[in-house]
Amino acid sequence: FFRDERDPNPRSRRLFAFHKPETLSEWGSQGDTLRDRLKRLPPLITAGLRDCQIQAIENLEESFAGARPRALIQMATGSGKTYTAVSSTYRLVKFANARRVLFLVDRSNLGRQTLREFQQYITPDDGRKFTELYNVQWLTTNTLDPVSRVCITTIQRLYSMLSGEPELEDSEIEEQSVFDTLPQDVGPKEVSYNPNIPIEMFDFIVTDECHRSIYNLWRQVLEYFDAFIIGLTATPSKQTLGFFNQNLVMEYSHERAVAD
Repeated sequence: FFRDERDPNPRSRRLFAFHKPETLSEWGSQGDTLRDRLKRLPPLITAGLRDCQIQAIENLEESFAGARPRALIQMATGSGKTYTAVSSTYRLVKFANARRVLFLVDRSNLGRQTLREFQQYITPDDGRKFTELYNVQWLTTNTLDPVSRVCITTIQRLYSMLSGEPELEDSEIEEQSVFDTLPQDVGPKEVSYNPNIPIEMFDFIVTDECHRSIYNLWRQVLEYFDAFIIGLTATPSKQTLGFFNQNLVMEYSHERAVAD
């Protein structure tokens, strides 16, 4: 367990392993903590956002301010889930000074789509594109760019990086989801500590429309990191809700989307 007494309302949290000493030293030299900064985010600029996107971002940030480690957003297909997540990520990087945000997808074509969303996103307060301000990396190898602020990859590649397996070719995780090809009786994926990828590598993890098995089969991969976890889905299962501790911060159903 780890507890930072500088946090507002400090509380212990379970960790997979210890933080690196140099990370703790860096945190000690900072005037505030991530959880402190999350309580002081500026008001959301709502121009260009739909009502459902505004509600999702504001509810998510309220959850962060309450130091809740996991949050689930349910938004109907076509309502702009990924754009909502990119808008939120910009605020987390700029105003909360998030070290790095991880976007997890379950196949390569979705990763490339997410990269395009970041490349096309125009920041509401600056007017420049996200990728003109911050490095965004779509992982096609098992090497993280040390200056990237956003990393996009598949759960399969992340697992191979943590476990030291040979690099995956993009073609191996292309159009078909890994979740559709795994045997039904396969057991949970286990990982060991990898000093090249410390637990503090990411401050936030976004799981974008990943199959529900990510929360049991690949659970240890997610829980390896000392990070807030944000789930995006159109149809949450009971299993998914359980993983997120029933913290459904936005519920925008297909019926509501049609009505709007």
